[in-house]
Amino acid sequence: MADRRRVNGPVGATIPPVFEDEEVQTQETQRVTRSRAPNGIRKMYLKTGVTPSASGSAYLEIETSGKDGVSGLKLSCTVHGPRSLPRSSPFSPHIILSTHVKFAPFATKQRRGYLRDPSERDLGTHLEAALRGAIIADRWPKSGVDIIISIIEGDQDRETSGAQGDDTWDMMNALSGCITVASAALADAGIDCVDTVAGGVAALVKDGGETGTARIVIDPISSEHESIEAACCIAYLPTRDEITNLWFKGDMPDHDMGIYSELVQQGIQASKLANRVLVESLGETVK
Repeated sequence: MADRRRVNGPVGATIPPVFEDEEVQTQETQRVTRSRAPNGIRKMYLKTGVTPSASGSAYLEIETSGKDGVSGLKLSCTVHGPRSLPRSSPFSPHIILSTHVKFAPFATKQRRGYLRDPSERDLGTHLEAALRGAIIADRWPKSGVDIIISIIEGDQDRETSGAQGDDTWDMMNALSGCITVASAALADAGIDCVDTVAGGVAALVKDGGETGTARIVIDPISSEHESIEAACCIAYLPTRDEITNLWFKGDMPDHDMGIYSELVQQGIQASKLANRVLVESLGETVK
């Protein structure tokens, strides 16, 4: 009598398919030219109240760059709290903020693990610093709030980033989206903040080969530029005109110090544009 519970394998041997990566030259010929203005951002969709079981929640989606195989950024954020801390914990005169950022295993071309890697922990650290400057923490003594962000689909062209040798630029776009969606979720949870914080990214890009001139653009995408020299991600409070977090990386010319200030100013402009979408979404929720 045959064992019906046993799942037998195929009779003949099978070989799994192996897919080859595209060459760098092929990627360059298929490169999508930036169609937006240097001071323009991509379209955003933001909605709050998507998770009824959480105290506050929000969903953010940013359109794709238009290149085949590259998807837009999709983020989901839930806020749990404020809630009282355990009795064994020491007294805290302000709220304890805990942030958790995790890529879904299928979010990027390179499959992510179930445990957080160093890059995801860095995103959580930057997000906590950005939100701590916006929350009125002394209104909830000995309380805690958990902010959990799931990156459902990453705004990362892994092949182009690998060809350039660094995918930090894509991580900055992910961080700016995390800041914006977390701010919307905090407002949906009814947690008092001094202002709505939004994230923005500005970068110094170079196109046209060796003879090309560098320029500053906001909301950069690796697949739309030949090389990204430097970039900064800013968390900005528009009403108070304050920066709660600044993440800068790249190589900048030493002889021109004014380009640093210009890069920060463009990052603030990108944050203001994202904040408009945030305010409109919260206004629709109130109505």
